[in-house]
Amino acid sequence: MVATDEAIGLILQRVKTMAKIRTHFECQQCGYQTPRWMGRCPECGGWGTLTEERPTTEGGRGAGVRGPSPPPMPITEVQRPALTRVPTGFPEVDHTLGGGVVPGSVVLIGGDPGIGKSTLLLQIAARIAGQGRKVLYVSGEESAEQIRVRAERIGAMSPLLYLSAETRLEAIIDHGERITPDLLIVDSVQTMYAGSLESPPGSISQVREVATRLLTLSKERGTSTCLIGHVIKDGSFAGPKALEHIVDTVIYFEGDRQHAYRILRVTKNRFGSTHEIGIFEMTETGLQEVGNPSQMFLADRRQGVTGSVVVATMEGTRPLLVEIQALVAPTHASLPRRVVTGVDLHRVAILLAVLEKRLGMPLSTCDVFVNVAGGVRITEPAADLGVVAAVTSSFRNIPLDSRMVCFGEVGLTGEIRAVRHAAKRLHEAGQLGFSRCLLPEANEAGQREGREIEVVGLDTVDATMAVLFP
Repeated sequence: MVATDEAIGLILQRVKTMAKIRTHFECQQCGYQTPRWMGRCPECGGWGTLTEERPTTEGGRGAGVRGPSPPPMPITEVQRPALTRVPTGFPEVDHTLGGGVVPGSVVLIGGDPGIGKSTLLLQIAARIAGQGRKVLYVSGEESAEQIRVRAERIGAMSPLLYLSAETRLEAIIDHGERITPDLLIVDSVQTMYAGSLESPPGSISQVREVATRLLTLSKERGTSTCLIGHVIKDGSFAGPKALEHIVDTVIYFEGDRQHAYRILRVTKNRFGSTHEIGIFEMTETGLQEVGNPSQMFLADRRQGVTGSVVVATMEGTRPLLVEIQALVAPTHASLPRRVVTGVDLHRVAILLAVLEKRLGMPLSTCDVFVNVAGGVRITEPAADLGVVAAVTSSFRNIPLDSRMVCFGEVGLTGEIRAVRHAAKRLHEAGQLGFSRCLLPEANEAGQREGREIEVVGLDTVDATMAVLFP
């Protein structure tokens, strides 16, 4: 009878515990939480994005606590770490990361499906393994046999490169403790799941848990970790921003699958500068580095055509020459079209308004198309002068000097404002054989002497028109 009472008591206690466990619904795009399901997220407006999430069970986040944390200390007494870096075997990747991979860091790389993320990381894994370091490549999307076939095709075979087709986080951690790799690659983080959570793989809680525990493992053992992340329609990581806040470095792999060139762009780096890029070309044997990106972007440029100009832009610490193309055509539509690729659409709209206001160009009755050739994306305002020159050339149907390069920011009053790194831009233009450069008047001082390229300083868009169309 006593045993029966104890059994009943245990059952009642378990029922009370289960009654206390309450689920909630969480948006998979913005992280909004609500106790009940809704068809549309009130925060971001996404339809069908709310999924059921359960709280962490025993053995989850709180299971790894190992006693009290060390007491705070003055910053002057904190030991400065020796920031050693592991070269990846790709100078372009090392340049993008700031010199190589930092041991114990977590790097998140994302891009469109089929862009070449897995190929690049497999090549990096093989080159690091070729240095005598152990690499563990964990794939939740492909089998080990499929990865071997691709590795043989791109020449990424090494006895120190270990493969595992696994999706369970606990198994990945066990593999890491047995092999003790110098580099851990997870492809992809959205396919992994922690057994301590009841949520499906790819949900926000699973992505957070997997990334946090891998980050803890990397910091404790000094293992460098690369996570491949899926991106959603707007180009950001699925997760949504939780992944980017957890990791040390965020890299986007950009490009069009219809073109051979790929761009590796850093948007966050705790161990180096941001906004650096690396240029690659996709070939049958994998990704190959591009030695001279400016020459590559200008290889197919035609001379003597209207609406074409070369701009000297900066991507991080690297000068880059790209071609900006513009097409202006009359339209009878009540709302003229503005199609822009490679530069900010809102920035182009501002420049068109400046041209119409300051120069009287009737662009409100024309369709305007602006494109940066080669698939590169320009983010700095120094390309304003190039957009103005290309649009004006197409509108007047007069070609520009093919040996001319330009850069400068255009203000709302039509002034040409100074930009940084003018000397680097001029040096790159001179290396590629350009003979003339239009730049802001404030950047002209000190740039004439010792240069073979002719420097022309401009202060307003009116002065720019007088130089372009004398």
